[in-house]
Amino acid sequence: MCRGISAMTTPKPIITFENVTKRFGKLAAVDNVSLTVNEGEFFALLGPSGCGKTTLLRMLAGFETPTEGRILIDGQDISNVPPNKRPVNMVFQSYAVFPHMTVADNVAYGLKVDNVPKAEREARVAEALELVQLGGLGGRKPDQLSGGQRQRVALARALVKRPRVLLLDEPLSALDAKLREQMRTELCTLQEKVGITFIMVTHDQDEALALASRCAVMSKGLLQQVATPSDLYEFPNSRFVADFIGQVNLFEGVLAVDEPSHAVIKSPDLPVDIFLDHGVTGPRGGTVWAAIRPEKIELHKKADDTPPNLGDAPKGTNAVEGVIKHEAYLGGSSTYEVEIAGGRRVKVQRSNLTRWDQEDFKLGETVWLCWHACSPAVLLS
Repeated sequence: MCRGISAMTTPKPIITFENVTKRFGKLAAVDNVSLTVNEGEFFALLGPSGCGKTTLLRMLAGFETPTEGRILIDGQDISNVPPNKRPVNMVFQSYAVFPHMTVADNVAYGLKVDNVPKAEREARVAEALELVQLGGLGGRKPDQLSGGQRQRVALARALVKRPRVLLLDEPLSALDAKLREQMRTELCTLQEKVGITFIMVTHDQDEALALASRCAVMSKGLLQQVATPSDLYEFPNSRFVADFIGQVNLFEGVLAVDEPSHAVIKSPDLPVDIFLDHGVTGPRGGTVWAAIRPEKIELHKKADDTPPNLGDAPKGTNAVEGVIKHEAYLGGSSTYEVEIAGGRRVKVQRSNLTRWDQEDFKLGETVWLCWHACSPAVLLS
């Protein structure tokens, strides 16, 4: 992720959404959202299609007006301020680059509309093009550029106006996978260089985790969780967040033991108990869900009927037998689907540390699955 604000710096809020609701007829596209974004952050609004993230961004840009609530920038209510009077600029998913203009004219367009003097305009355009690594290409037309270069033109055109906040609407979705990965790095470098607040809308979890210093996950117009990428992934607050961010195995069960030092979950999906090396402070005897990421489950050869023990859980827990039913080779890792007793399939991800790792396990092979006592995240809803 981008470094964003230094951990030693006290965060200073720049954008505040106060109980913001946006209705289209009877539909609440955004439902009573309260959220603060700090100065210098790379902040991501993340969620599935129709969750309200783009509507929230459009209200910040001024293209939509809140039905209820207020939006503040630097403490000033801008809910009724026209888009061109707000200290924000937006990079659209389609880039919206004018095909008949040169690169330099595209970048200068907003400054020309604002009647910025020609000499200053040319200096700022040159500075912006250097910033996005397009120096010397100002005379080209957009159709003479690659997709990544056109994306940089759109970024330069937004940055040249020196906004307090840059808004990015699915900025990398039109690029191929390799170029998208390259542009992630460039966006991080650019944000750190200019030091302004970036707010990005995306439905791509990998993109949000790679870029953002903090993420807000939305669903059906509601804010589900706001956290750093690592906290979203490792400590989700609900089944929705756990399932939306990356891959996960969710086991419904009952909290049978809950002590300060350990807990035990009994799940009908597993022939063994799930042992945790910490307390849960949940409703004893109540329903909970254990979320275990595929990379936190180990595959072991089945030499005999004695399950492996990783040393941090009692025998008879955290280890289950299964049969490999599917394998997906992904280069750096392989993902396996292992069928356990009762027909449940468990996903396991294993790093390919050598060039022969992928040959260690075969389809139809009986294996042991096991996990450490610290690996499951326990969810109450």
